[in-house]
Amino acid sequence: MIKDYTKYELTGREKRIFYFAGYGTVFFVVYLFYHSILLSAVSGCLVYFLQPLVERQLAERRMNLLTVQFKDLLYSLSASVAAGRQMGEALVEAEQNLAVMYEAKEPIMKELRYMRINLVENKESDKVLLKDLATRSKNEDINNFVQVYATCRSMGGDLEKIIGHTSEILSDKMAIEREIKVITAQKKTEGRIISMMPLAMLLMMNVFSYSYIEPLYRTAGGRIIMTGALAGVACGMYLMEKLSEIEV
Repeated sequence: MIKDYTKYELTGREKRIFYFAGYGTVFFVVYLFYHSILLSAVSGCLVYFLQPLVERQLAERRMNLLTVQFKDLLYSLSASVAAGRQMGEALVEAEQNLAVMYEAKEPIMKELRYMRINLVENKESDKVLLKDLATRSKNEDINNFVQVYATCRSMGGDLEKIIGHTSEILSDKMAIEREIKVITAQKKTEGRIISMMPLAMLLMMNVFSYSYIEPLYRTAGGRIIMTGALAGVACGMYLMEKLSEIEV
């Protein structure tokens, strides 16, 4: 069970990969602009401050994954309820149904395993467990479904119809999101390529025409110019990423 889907903590293996790759990248970029091993080695430590950004991106990816998997859960619940099962029984059965599609490490499988244990062994209410999932996931679609289900339990209603309708809405919403992502993916890729062009050009000049740019590394004025160039590249990358982000 994941306590808070908005927060992601890198595992030991992920941290090793992140710091190794991140340190190497920062070291290379700084060395490309300054030709100083000492400065590059010290600057590589800046990768530590990038960890929260990476964790936030991974948390968003996990939340999007949960949304997709929750849609499949709704299909399973709809079929079980249509067969006459109660919600608690449908949730237990859903773990078996979705095991064909997802591995045990997937978020929805962890949640279903947690629910099964509490439903069967601890005799918890399915409504309480679903509300707990909605609270921890902070997912609007899951929260809306749980609220509708809780109202249906309290006041009566066609649960099968409600689950089916929620599944259709969620599928339509995901289809729209996919279309938006497809439209923006090309521009985002183009923006990243453009952002990398100054680094590629500087690398080529170092390799093929170092004498031409040597004053940039040997004089105080050249150091200032290089610092401004590096700041401009970093600012451009940041703005490019922000401009290409579209919240749906």
